[in-house]
Amino acid sequence: MSDNKNPYQAMFAQYQEMAKSFNPALESFTPKGFETLWPTMPKDVMEMFFGNSMNKGGLDAKTRLLLTLGALTMLGAQADAQIRLTLRHLVEVGATKQEIVETIGQMSMFAGIPATTRAMELVQEVLADKEGSDT
Repeated sequence: MSDNKNPYQAMFAQYQEMAKSFNPALESFTPKGFETLWPTMPKDVMEMFFGNSMNKGGLDAKTRLLLTLGALTMLGAQADAQIRLTLRHLVEVGATKQEIVETIGQMSMFAGIPATTRAMELVQEVLADKEGSDT
């Protein structure tokens, strides 16, 4: 390669060019708008699929979602859409702000300050959106 791009940057640039050739509108695609297509499941549905309805005595949906949030934080809090969706589902199953913040805080010693800070920013964003939609 004649330029100073690393192989991943070059591969990403190739994928962008390919996507633009298929559909020029993909040049400005952002996953943030895409995430609004995924609705928040009702609490009963989440409990049935992700909770202990089929696994009596197992983890409930809230606990599983808190674990998911912890894992997403550990991965560097880079998956904004997945974190937002998990946060919306946590609110739906009755998780408190304190439980959500403690879950992220627990990951801080392992995930680091940048990941924890990003996850907390997403919490503020989602909870502010939720409060705005309730009024």
